Amino acid sequence: MSALATAVAGRGLVPPGEPVFRADDEALLRGRAVFETVRAYGGAVFRLPDHVDRLRASAARVRLPEPDAGECVRLAALVAEAAGGGDLALRLYWTGTTLAATAGAIPPDLEERRARGLRLAVVRWAAGMLAGAKSTSYAENMAAQDDAAGRGADDALLVAHDGTVLEAPTANVWWREGDRLLTPSLALPVLAGVTRAVLLGLSPAAGYETEEGAFPLERLLRADEVFLSSSIREVMPVSAVDGMPFAVGPAAPALQNALRSVAGVPSPA
Repeated sequence: MSALATAVAGRGLVPPGEPVFRADDEALLRGRAVFETVRAYGGAVFRLPDHVDRLRASAARVRLPEPDAGECVRLAALVAEAAGGGDLALRLYWTGTTLAATAGAIPPDLEERRARGLRLAVVRWAAGMLAGAKSTSYAENMAAQDDAAGRGADDALLVAHDGTVLEAPTANVWWREGDRLLTPSLALPVLAGVTRAVLLGLSPAAGYETEEGAFPLERLLRADEVFLSSSIREVMPVSAVDGMPFAVGPAAPALQNALRSVAGVPSPA
């Protein structure tokens, strides 16, 4: 994501191309830093307090001092305004010494991908001790995505070596069995997605019961529908898993519309 605006605690807005982190920062030397990705709709940052809470929890997980919550909110507002409002992808970064925020454009192909659904490839996964923390140590996640792309897929589906479904590298996974939605439990090594939490609250009104648990891949492969959830991609249908096709909808479009309604904006036509 190319930054349209950048702000740093203690400095305010800085030119987007200006260096922000020191070369001796452990964020660069050892990947010891945390971040959050937040969506803004029409310039209004969605569920920012939840993201700040998760940033602070991630910092505690990797033994960083707690970031200043008020400064996180201030920096997010600064970059959202400086980027001109509209729909934006915001990021907060905390290295223990530097707190920064950026704002960039939403990927232009999201609605095209939502219409056709994503193709996933199963990648066997051994979660490390940072599972559940949104750490910048994302090299393994990106390698999983590269593995999936090398097999002609759009993204990876991370599955434990015992066959338990976990998540995607940057999203939570869901599937539908009739009128029931299933998603891996947070007792597993998965990220507590902010969008995931919103969807759990919206599902009953959309006509779906939800179940969290430890589920085998075979159960997902028998599902009526599969989709992902994340802050930027929102509710993203899945059209195939390891070449097995899935129909798009009806739960994913219903939840996408409900999510957009909560955010105060209409879903794209």
